[in-house]
Amino acid sequence: MWIVIKYKSKNLNILKSSMIKKISVIPTYYCPKIKIHKYINNRLKEFEKFLLEGYLLCYHKKFEDNFFLAQLKNIKGLEYILPNAKKNQKDIIRFVNYCKSFEGSNGYLMSSFFDNLKTKYAEFLSGPFTNMIFEIILEQKNKLKILIGNSTATIEKSKYHYQSC
Repeated sequence: MWIVIKYKSKNLNILKSSMIKKISVIPTYYCPKIKIHKYINNRLKEFEKFLLEGYLLCYHKKFEDNFFLAQLKNIKGLEYILPNAKKNQKDIIRFVNYCKSFEGSNGYLMSSFFDNLKTKYAEFLSGPFTNMIFEIILEQKNKLKILIGNSTATIEKSKYHYQSC
């Protein structure tokens, strides 16, 4: 059974090691991530960003047992476990499979993952316009017509990562 864990920021590794010590079982973890390129001091730096920011999906057969789940409540790095995981298994599995279908060979989500998101304003996460907010004027299959300030531009979707804001 899949569960969704909210962990304390910067304590992901502590959470994973604490979980193994507490229950002596290594569950399957899933946390979709993207690669971001930012210019810092005129140098292009590469960063990893987790899509779910502070949440981790965990799978193990023993999670179906409520007593077993109760053992996890006080481990280091854990804030809480989202309730109703049993009821939402189909949705969690669908989300995991959807994310995995957009992962590249390096384990990061491809930019095509974001193609289905409908938004009016977004922020660039990579490229020369990193951290700039733009308005989407027209969305085509492979291109976006955008407005940045008073200027319009047409960009290819596959070359840039962006997120809605």
